[in-house]
Amino acid sequence: MSKTPSKTSAGNFFEDFKVGQEFRHATPRTLTEADAALNIGLFGMRFAINSSDEFACRLGLPRAPLDDLLVFHVVIAKTVPDISMNAVANLGYAEFRWGVPVYPGDTVSVRSTVLGLRETSDRKSGVVWVRSTGTNQKSEMVLDYVRWVMVHKRDPNATVGPAVVPKTAASVAAADLIVPEGLTLDGYDDGAAGSSYRWEDYAAGERIDHVSGYTLEDSDHMFSTRLYQNNAWVHFDAVKGKTTRFGRRLAYGGHVISLARSLSFNGLANGFKVAAFNAGSHVGPTFGGHTIYAWSEVLETAPLPGRSDLGALRVRTIAAKDQPCADWPGKGADGKYHPSVVLDLDYWLLMPRRA
Repeated sequence: MSKTPSKTSAGNFFEDFKVGQEFRHATPRTLTEADAALNIGLFGMRFAINSSDEFACRLGLPRAPLDDLLVFHVVIAKTVPDISMNAVANLGYAEFRWGVPVYPGDTVSVRSTVLGLRETSDRKSGVVWVRSTGTNQKSEMVLDYVRWVMVHKRDPNATVGPAVVPKTAASVAAADLIVPEGLTLDGYDDGAAGSSYRWEDYAAGERIDHVSGYTLEDSDHMFSTRLYQNNAWVHFDAVKGKTTRFGRRLAYGGHVISLARSLSFNGLANGFKVAAFNAGSHVGPTFGGHTIYAWSEVLETAPLPGRSDLGALRVRTIAAKDQPCADWPGKGADGKYHPSVVLDLDYWLLMPRRA
């Protein structure tokens, strides 16, 4: 009797990928006001533009858009079954740009193309580069990015092709940032936003300790993993987690990014929109029970073409576990990170200018 083919999928392993390969990811996701509320419950987000329809309408938008990182979580998660179900670790991001705002009722779909492949020296895994694009129901881009992830091989002895490593831009140019259509900052309310500091009040080299910390519980990161339909077993399967070098489940890196963004409200409350990621690295693992702190450094202030009401602030945010950030944990003189550092993220914020 012939063996019946399995109807289930174990995901793709490194040797299954080919440069140029395209994926149309399941499952489209219609986002709702419930998603906005759960996003606040998980991360404590307080940015006014995502919290208040009235605030958003005064800026020329039809209503409060969904948090930019909520869109990030949904788009990333859609790619997991095809790209990173068998990941060792997510390694980095580049050329990350947000497009049109996403509002409750919008449906997000995602496609990806494999850009590059490189086997690791021990032949047990390899790095996969992909460009992924999320679109709404009108086929408008909501998020476009490159990420690279280390993926297990099914068979360490499997032969793979020569390495192809794509070249990515070092950063997104300020002139290429996408400003939502109709957005005007003439009606921006500092009191409602929670800060009187605007674009002109920040200078390159300035450092901001965001002061507070959030303790991450296993129930928190596992809930967010399920909420965004991210089925990478390393985040939620405790039995398989024991087989990793850490011996336990690894917290989803995007959860840490959102915690760092939420913490940054204290000092960057008027950075109302994340417009792009220039680069990002998950430097170290995070687990349930760790407390996340964050600090930021202003890298650059940039005016935007044709806008006197709005500027761009390039920021680098460092997140650390169980380490308050008054002493700015980061890279030492030897180029190595402080052992507490779990995230190093370089990104652009949109911020109102003074009249």
